[in-house]
Amino acid sequence: MKKTLISASVASVLTLVSFATLAEGPSFYGRLDLSVSSSDEGTTTQNGKEGTVLENNFSLLGVKGSEKVADGVEILYQMEFQVENTTQGDDVFKARNTFLGLKTNAGTVLVGRNDTVFKQSEGSIDLFGNSNADIDRLLDDQDRKADLISYYSPVIADLVTLNATYLMDDNYEGSDEDQYALSATIGDKKFKKQNYYFAAAYNTIGGTDSYRGVAQAKFGDFKVGGLFQNTESQSTDQEGDTFFVNVAYNLNGVNLKAEYGQDDGGFGKYYTNSVDTTGTDIEVTQITVGADYRVSKSTLVYGHYAMYEGEHTVNGAKIDLEDDNIFTIGARYDF
Repeated sequence: MKKTLISASVASVLTLVSFATLAEGPSFYGRLDLSVSSSDEGTTTQNGKEGTVLENNFSLLGVKGSEKVADGVEILYQMEFQVENTTQGDDVFKARNTFLGLKTNAGTVLVGRNDTVFKQSEGSIDLFGNSNADIDRLLDDQDRKADLISYYSPVIADLVTLNATYLMDDNYEGSDEDQYALSATIGDKKFKKQNYYFAAAYNTIGGTDSYRGVAQAKFGDFKVGGLFQNTESQSTDQEGDTFFVNVAYNLNGVNLKAEYGQDDGGFGKYYTNSVDTTGTDIEVTQITVGADYRVSKSTLVYGHYAMYEGEHTVNGAKIDLEDDNIFTIGARYDF
């Protein structure tokens, strides 16, 4: 009896060890990101409200993992949901990146809902991402789409990746053109293998044709970067350029950040939330300064000031947009 029990126990342990070598996860993770913001106009806050507001900056819950099914073949999976029950609103959960994938020596394919490779080409250039100073306040095509297939090549020469996103035609019958995005990246966006990152990308998803170039480099405690994007509507004459330049400096653990952005296309959230009628000769400027500090491995505190201003022409008359000044302090906890 004892031998049988010992044999069964050993077999169970071996089975668990064998499974552990084949699978990573599933792992549960999440983020709570809340801030208090004071805005003149509310054109860029998460809820579109002016005054002093509490902002939920894309708090989320998720589960992800992988399983080896053969030599050089892995199944990947992820289900992620935005959680909105910390601020006013009826939708507690919203869909985020959720997909099933296959990873082989020839590359990785993901099917489901995910950020397009055009959006992902930003790397870590968005110093104030997921806040009211996100780069999408000036530029377009920061898309997360469902019913997509994305391909990511293996890292070529430990340096280059080639990537593509394609949306299934039958799920987007209103579009007259194929919807896809392409990107190529060089270096490491996290600056672990290389101290530089470059990307070039093209997008024809969501009714626009866009081209993007991204460059960022690390010099000691400094990070400097820039992004340029040209966006053109597929249905109107609206077209324009957007660019950002920024710098970050690590001062004894305090990450000091500054960014300047300019736009003449009018596709970003600040402009579209500011006007009822799209004009011409659009000029929008954004200046943001801020800092963040990691209290612990899981906890980040931050603050920033963002200034938005601009003008455009409607029926031959030059009209100033309402300036928006936003002060924000917040905390983020990852688990």
